[in-house]
Amino acid sequence: MVLAFSTQQVFAQKAKLSFIRDAEIEHTLRSYATPVFTAAGLNADDVSIHLINNKVINAFVAGGQRIFFFTGLLERIETPDQLKGVIAHETGHIAAGDLARTQNALKNATTKSILGYILGAAAVIVGGGNAGLVVAGGANTIAQKSFLKYSREQESAADQASIRFLNRLHTSGRGMVEFLKIIGESEKFSYGKIDPYWRTHPISYERVAALKNQVEKSPYKDVKDTPEEILALKKIQAKIYGYTKGLRRTLKKYPLEDQSEPARYARAIAYFKHPDIEKAMVEIDSLLAEFPDNPYYYEIKGQMLYENSDIQGALPALEVAVELAPDEPLILTLYGTVLLSTGAPEDDRLAISILRNSILYDRYNQSTWQQLAIAYSRIGDVGNLALASAERFLLQGQSKKAVFHAKRAQENMSAGSPGFLRADDIVFLANQQMKKK
Repeated sequence: MVLAFSTQQVFAQKAKLSFIRDAEIEHTLRSYATPVFTAAGLNADDVSIHLINNKVINAFVAGGQRIFFFTGLLERIETPDQLKGVIAHETGHIAAGDLARTQNALKNATTKSILGYILGAAAVIVGGGNAGLVVAGGANTIAQKSFLKYSREQESAADQASIRFLNRLHTSGRGMVEFLKIIGESEKFSYGKIDPYWRTHPISYERVAALKNQVEKSPYKDVKDTPEEILALKKIQAKIYGYTKGLRRTLKKYPLEDQSEPARYARAIAYFKHPDIEKAMVEIDSLLAEFPDNPYYYEIKGQMLYENSDIQGALPALEVAVELAPDEPLILTLYGTVLLSTGAPEDDRLAISILRNSILYDRYNQSTWQQLAIAYSRIGDVGNLALASAERFLLQGQSKKAVFHAKRAQENMSAGSPGFLRADDIVFLANQQMKKK
């Protein structure tokens, strides 16, 4: 896979921890989270959401306004209200400034560095003390310990805050109580291995009782999830399942006689990964025939064809996906990547326009900068090629390379131009990175 649901390995293979990016999953999480952020008085655009491909049931905040979700949690959640409850609880930590007090060392860290700290601690929970050492390497053990040191007082305060946020949205808080019961039941059968959500979010019977009491007092306790919210959750769960569980398990959970939208989606992806492109196309085309306005179905069709070397077949699907979702940066980047694969000069220039548009919505995607550098190299624009490379290396924390390419960009740009000034910024930021190392 290139971008949609692509993984970036960041730790030792033994740890089995990786980032994932997926336009549809991120969009769905945002649709649940943005109202909660706003109700908490936060600027939703300032809160970043990150996905970690791991079966562990967990979510946490770290390094400022950053929320991390494990795919295991997204699979285990049963209703949108439960997911909203988790989001509201984590938002409570951000709004209260808990991270500033307990994990100040991570506040200015890169997301990759945070995983070095935080997931090292998570691996200690899952696999024992030595496992964390494999993941974290030389990570700051004080930061790891602070991650595990949430107090029950902080957790209770975040619970109470979550109910306030949900009340402001006229949303039931019963989902949060239900979720705590779910992980409580799973903990009974863990045979001594405590689920990370329990370890990082200490739960007492008193805390659950207090939360339930607050929920039952709410005038919105009986508000139900909308059918659209329920379907959106089922679809991202089906998507995760199809990508991660393999064809045999997917067909068992979503048998052929199940013609629901999520089931066909899961099978399409599982066939694609198997790979069996013909059966994958049958499933995805059936979805497009019924839901022609869904950009993510066009996106996955384009990805399937592209990764099976049908570049010209992929382009029409991705063109429609971009028309339907012009502000989805991952779809834009995938489209730009495919355009660069045609070998046509006119497509190289179109790719630059598409990729620069993607950057407007998400300038932190290293893959976009890499593809943009390729596109500029194709047309012989040395200055912008160097600048795009500098941006990518800055995001990777490769400070010396970022400085080298930024200065190279300035050598090929007019003094005072926007690109020249941005290169100045990159040199400054890269030097700041080097001082912290």
